Amino acid sequence: MAVLKLKKFNMEMSSNMSDHWTEYYNNGTLILRRGYPIRITLNFNRPIQKGDKVQFIATTGPSPEESDKTMAIFSLSDSESDYPWSAFLESSSSADVNVVITSPADAVIGYYNFNMHILSKRKSSHFKLHNFILLFNPWCEDDLVYMEDENERQEYVLNDSGIIYYGLEDYIDQQGWNFGQFEENILDICLTMLDKSLNYQEDPVLDCSKRNDPAYVGRVVSAMINSFEDEGVVEGQWTGNFLGGVDPKTWSGSVEILTKWQRSRYKPVKYGQCWVFAGVMCTVLRCLGIPTRVVTNFASAHDKNGNLMVDNIYTTSGRNKSKDTLWNYHVWNESWFKRNDLGSEYEGWQVLDATPQELSKGVHRCGPTSVHAIKEGDVHLDYDAAFVFSEVNADRVTWIYYDKDIQEKVYSNTSFVGKHISTKSVDSDERADITESYKYPEGSEEERQVYLKARNKLKEMGDTNEKVPGKRGVEKKRKRKRNHDAISPDADEKPAKLDVTGKFKLVESPKFGDDINLKLLLKNSVTKRHSVKVKLSSSTIEYTGIPFAEVFTDEISVTLDSMEEKEIPLSIAADDFMEGLTKDALIEVAALCELKSKKKMLVRKVVSVEKPPLHIKPVGIPVVDKPFELEIVFTNPLSETVTDGVMVLGGSGLIKKQLKKKLRKLEPNVMSAILVEIIPYRSGTKQLVVDFTSKKFPTIKGFLNIEVLDTM
Repeated sequence: MAVLKLKKFNMEMSSNMSDHWTEYYNNGTLILRRGYPIRITLNFNRPIQKGDKVQFIATTGPSPEESDKTMAIFSLSDSESDYPWSAFLESSSSADVNVVITSPADAVIGYYNFNMHILSKRKSSHFKLHNFILLFNPWCEDDLVYMEDENERQEYVLNDSGIIYYGLEDYIDQQGWNFGQFEENILDICLTMLDKSLNYQEDPVLDCSKRNDPAYVGRVVSAMINSFEDEGVVEGQWTGNFLGGVDPKTWSGSVEILTKWQRSRYKPVKYGQCWVFAGVMCTVLRCLGIPTRVVTNFASAHDKNGNLMVDNIYTTSGRNKSKDTLWNYHVWNESWFKRNDLGSEYEGWQVLDATPQELSKGVHRCGPTSVHAIKEGDVHLDYDAAFVFSEVNADRVTWIYYDKDIQEKVYSNTSFVGKHISTKSVDSDERADITESYKYPEGSEEERQVYLKARNKLKEMGDTNEKVPGKRGVEKKRKRKRNHDAISPDADEKPAKLDVTGKFKLVESPKFGDDINLKLLLKNSVTKRHSVKVKLSSSTIEYTGIPFAEVFTDEISVTLDSMEEKEIPLSIAADDFMEGLTKDALIEVAALCELKSKKKMLVRKVVSVEKPPLHIKPVGIPVVDKPFELEIVFTNPLSETVTDGVMVLGGSGLIKKQLKKKLRKLEPNVMSAILVEIIPYRSGTKQLVVDFTSKKFPTIKGFLNIEVLDTM
């Protein structure tokens, strides 16, 4: 009888990828999810006989070894096996054999070489089968990324578009984002990203062996999305100067960014800010099979000295001099997986943040941080829990700056930070408020207990000091020993109650190009008469809270009789702030109020200048591979003619390459409509993203979900 040889084989790509929820990838390679069986067909020169031995060899990474889980050698058997990798004979007819192959649920992800070895009549032969890519598997119960709810899997793994929230806690805006994780070359780029990491460069064998753990992979990706320390994807820029690159506000998806990174031979793409880092990281992690969503935290603290307080420092005239920053919003990611390193209590959503804010063990990255650990104040746990805790639950402490040596603590607010933590809902475009998953209700006993627990955890760790800004504080004069008595005696103090309180109130939401009209409301809560000196100031700011251009300063005096409340009108002319307005279109107004008793109060409000909307309307019925038109209606928001307007359209399944259309001269404050033809290439619900850009005003954004039919 002849030696057994393989004549041909069929990897059954179409059916296997359908079973593995990977048929959406535009890659040309067999793409599988770990822990799930695949069926292949083998055709031999004769039936398999007793004495013939058929083995499969799957390898990934450099220098693969079985001990590193980067090599698997497993034999074809007549029945299912409990071995990590297995192959059993499902059926055979003469020389045709149907084989079921299963990878373990904790297999290393990545590119695999796949070969067959046959030992027959003391002769051995090797055959190369088709290579494949193995991904994480949220459908497999034994996988660390397993997600029980099918609707959530559809949203957090398979949805290739989403919504990112931004703005202010009392003025939440939204933009569409094209994740595009299934687009051409994106999976290859994501896997290349892992090989470009510092971890791989330092020890490629060890790095590949750890790619079975979503926590490890997520941490690597967090470092690689920004360009610090490595050949990362996006370079951050938070000033108004974006020379040599792209204004972050003009990005509307990840595909263009990742593709540009690859085509430039892995030079950082310029520029990004937090929502760009989060949008790109969501693409990468969903592409690799890790359930991921984009999350926005409003009034987000950046606590640079790690004391769970954000120190806001204002001069005696009301100007902001803070080193700690209070971002109007900050965007990061959450990914869903178990934490074998921490225990079952901390499984579920994990914060991953690629925005380069602070170092995490020597590298600009953040997470994975268990959301449950944040809620319970377990800031001692890996990774970066104290930093994330501060972002959502730091106390805001206000100081008055007299000179470099003297500052005065005037107010402490325990409930200012971490508002309306938001993400897109499952199966709808509604905003879901997930604040309760991060912390107990503000003002509750549980919230304060957790905060104090977190500060005590830091004290036990010995890694932080409360730093009073300046060398000498008016309120407290004390010296600190290194890593000793890190928690101040007044850490749990209640905010001081003042006789006079105040707040700013908008008369109406300001439209782009309009004046801003506010009222400063001052209220005397006691029977004693009070004279108040008010120092007013205003500046345009970045969304990170950093001042950009001063608008005005002023000083007034107000007398408040017993229990009296007064309204002080304040108008800011558009001509005074438009030139200094950043792309964020935000203005901070501050009032430093001083009583005769020398007690001080700071009233602050951030105002968002409202941009005109884009209206998108399909004309006709969208069908795959058939042209159809869209009508886009928009308004030039300025009182001057615009000649550099550009409309940019994108969306996976709708437009293969971003479509840019230069607009004719746009008259002042005039509404215009244009028709654009596109040809959808994939059926289902697809998100169209439209940007209207000009150098003269912030990017105006719009998006619309479009249902594309297979056929009419």
